[in-house]
Amino acid sequence: MSDQNDIDESVAGAAPEGETLGGTHPDPDNSASKDPSDWVTGDEPMTGPQKSYLDTLAREAGEELPADLTKAQASEHIDRLQQSTGRGQ
Repeated sequence: MSDQNDIDESVAGAAPEGETLGGTHPDPDNSASKDPSDWVTGDEPMTGPQKSYLDTLAREAGEELPADLTKAQASEHIDRLQQSTGRGQ
C-alpha cells in the first residue's frame, strides 16, 4: 500500500519546475501547446474528461452543446465557456 508521500513525490516530479498550463494563447516554444485547429488528433471524438468538463461548463453557462464534438471543437468551446463562466481567469 502506498502512502501520501509516494503520491506527492510522483505528482511533484511530473512536470519541470516553472512549467505552466493554460494562458491566453499557445506557447510556440512548447510542442504540447498548439492551437486546436493544428492538432493531429483534433478530428477524433472528444475525450471523456473533455466531455465531463464541457458538460459542467455548459450547464453553468446555461448552454446546450452537441455531444458529438471533436477534440478540437471541445477545446474551443471549453476555452470560450471558461471565459464566460469566469473559470478561465
